[in-house]
Amino acid sequence: MKITEVNFITSGVKLSQYPEDALPEIALAGRSNVGKSSLINAMINRKKLAHTSSRPGKTQTINFFSVNNKVMFADVPGYGYAKVSKVQRAAWGRMLEAYFTNREPLRSVIQIVDLRHAPSQDDVSMYRFLKHHNIPVIIVATKADKITKGHWQRHLKVVKQTLHVLPSDPVILFSSETKVGRDELWGEIMRRVDDGSVEGVDGADR
Repeated sequence: MKITEVNFITSGVKLSQYPEDALPEIALAGRSNVGKSSLINAMINRKKLAHTSSRPGKTQTINFFSVNNKVMFADVPGYGYAKVSKVQRAAWGRMLEAYFTNREPLRSVIQIVDLRHAPSQDDVSMYRFLKHHNIPVIIVATKADKITKGHWQRHLKVVKQTLHVLPSDPVILFSSETKVGRDELWGEIMRRVDDGSVEGVDGADR
């Protein structure tokens, strides 16, 4: 996909603070430090639009980026970082649940996992939560450049088996460094953006 315009729109922690325009929305979720910001930057051919931090758990808001005035990316706080207080984790959990289950423009969630390791219990819980609420998911197994190409399929199999990925949910191998998987991921995103009729919470149309 040719990127012609990218804009940071806003950050928010509750529905009243989120963008009110009608752009289809794609959320990006994953463990803290899994590489969400790097993936966003790779997808939009920018180096620093989405801030990458060496401090896991630093992002505390949902950050919205408009791409080509066609789709909105929503970068949600990373989950599973042990050093964040229980109170803060609980607050993030409530914020994310409200966003995922009530955000009308949401078309799909990109759940990012680290190809090098089996998905964590937090990854499994997130996937189960999204499936419970009938939210379409694209699984992206990133950091593929850290593994030799001959071992990619073996690691992808572990990802699929650990998460119990449904056949309807694609699993894409990705590298923010080499851009492997970028075109495939954009294809999946635009298919959902152009579709418009995506099942939402409890099977209702969004």
